[in-house]
Amino acid sequence: MLSKKTQYAFRALEVLVKKYEQGPVLISEIAKKKKIPLKFLENILLQLKKDGVLDSKKGKGGGYFLVHKPSKVPVARIIRVVDGPIAMLPCVSLYFYQKCKNCDEKHCGLHDIMIDVRDAQLAILEKKTLADLMV
Repeated sequence: MLSKKTQYAFRALEVLVKKYEQGPVLISEIAKKKKIPLKFLENILLQLKKDGVLDSKKGKGGGYFLVHKPSKVPVARIIRVVDGPIAMLPCVSLYFYQKCKNCDEKHCGLHDIMIDVRDAQLAILEKKTLADLMV
């Protein structure tokens, strides 16, 4: 399940996708338009900036903007930046792998099922991009 934080991230990114190549967008404009608490949004946008999804400009005409074309940013990247692992178990995560306690991955049916689930999810989330947010 996507966290509220990730849902807010995607709502904010919708605004930035619409305004792509039109210049930076004020955080207050995004917060008001998408009804996202300003302080919460600041943290989300800073996280996305730190990861290189967004950049910002200070001063008059400043705000946040997408670094790359929306069609080049996979939805999976945003989920990983904001929420962390996409996989339902740490032992099947591609980027956040951790061995499960008291588990033998070679003889675990749940592990095998969750790999299939992860692969099915990623087949969609890696293919869909921020451009697909615009319906």
